[in-house]
Amino acid sequence: MILLNPGPVNVSERVRKALHRPDICHREPEFAALLQGIRQKLLKAFVPGAESEYTAVVLTGSGTAAVEAAVLSSMPVGKRALVINNGVYGERISSIVGVHRLGVSEFKLDWGTRPDPEKLRLALRQHPEVHVVAMVHHETSTGLINPVKEIAEVVDSLNRVFIVDSVSGLAGEALDITGLHLYMVAGTAGKCIQGFPGASFVLVRKGFMERMKSYPKRSWYLHLPHYYEDEEKGSIPFTPAVQVYYAFDEALNELLEEGVANRIQRCKKASAFIRRRMSALGLKPVLPPEFQSNTITSYYLPPGLTYQTLHDRLKEQGYVIYAGQGQLESKIFRIANMGALTDQDIEGFLAAFQRVLETATVRP
Repeated sequence: MILLNPGPVNVSERVRKALHRPDICHREPEFAALLQGIRQKLLKAFVPGAESEYTAVVLTGSGTAAVEAAVLSSMPVGKRALVINNGVYGERISSIVGVHRLGVSEFKLDWGTRPDPEKLRLALRQHPEVHVVAMVHHETSTGLINPVKEIAEVVDSLNRVFIVDSVSGLAGEALDITGLHLYMVAGTAGKCIQGFPGASFVLVRKGFMERMKSYPKRSWYLHLPHYYEDEEKGSIPFTPAVQVYYAFDEALNELLEEGVANRIQRCKKASAFIRRRMSALGLKPVLPPEFQSNTITSYYLPPGLTYQTLHDRLKEQGYVIYAGQGQLESKIFRIANMGALTDQDIEGFLAAFQRVLETATVRP
């Protein structure tokens, strides 16, 4: 089955075979070596040349676990968070903050609308209690790329902490973590890195990690300093998904061999090909081209064709697309081009899509 959804993704045979490596105990030196290798490769991939300034904290859980760990670990007593919310995953961060009553009024926007940096500057000046600003890099609910650079400059100029959820961005979108002095960036194995779901991570500036050690522990399982202290000693505080870590390690090997910039260009090329063909078929994209990511394109459903019908007829031919979410659930569908997809996979999908359109008015 060819997965054209934003995670889990298709993986290479090499990554899949890594699941069959020998069983090991996570308290033994073999696992310590595996974990340290993953952490080093993450730094090499995403903060090249600044590995000494950052640390990678790895945990078992989905990308949301990494985001929640970053947010909950980042606030001292008496401080609050401001969340930029322009999609499902911005809403999710707001919910995380809301559970613990750690937020201020949301910086909320219509879906598909990018935040205005100067309006954010004003909001932060009005809320001196805000310590953390959180934003999603790639808002997959629409395929929107948020302006990380412009927002980072505002946050940094006002001496606040910027946390970026790049769960669906890293290895598919350019992100200058060190140049923007980002404090924390959350990511996961099972999207553009092309591993399996179940292993995630947070890249953290070392100086900020030291500060977080004095902050309240708001979660037992998701407290980042707890992980950091153990992982620096070659251990981990909770039982990890060992086999998934094997595959994560192999996926990082593949990423470094391909090169992060080359992986991004491969994704960009694939999405451009999909968009050209969809345009020729008369499909209308949800976002303007300058807002679109390299790995997801959202389209309005063709007249007279429901998502369920479109999904089911494509799945019959071996291709899985993704539904809209929230307010767009009945209006759009999404095509992702993350994962170990070949040109033939994408061409096969586009041919299948065209067949569905051509037979939609004929088949009951």
